[in-house]
Amino acid sequence: MAGVSRIAVAVVALALASAFVLPVAQAQAPAPAPTSDGTSIDQGIAYVLMLVALVLTYLIHAADLSHSF
Repeated sequence: MAGVSRIAVAVVALALASAFVLPVAQAQAPAPAPTSDGTSIDQGIAYVLMLVALVLTYLIHAADLSHSF
């Protein structure tokens, strides 16, 4: 290490150490509790109503087909 000074080696070692230590040392804030603004409830109700409509449509068409033959 004739051409490299001890200060340069210390700076590089310090930079590498901080690159590995600092991200680990940062505290992670807990995720906020999910809040409902009503859109997810509305979407759930819409899915249930669409499923009911699909089942009723199937039952009505199945009953209609059984009487035509």
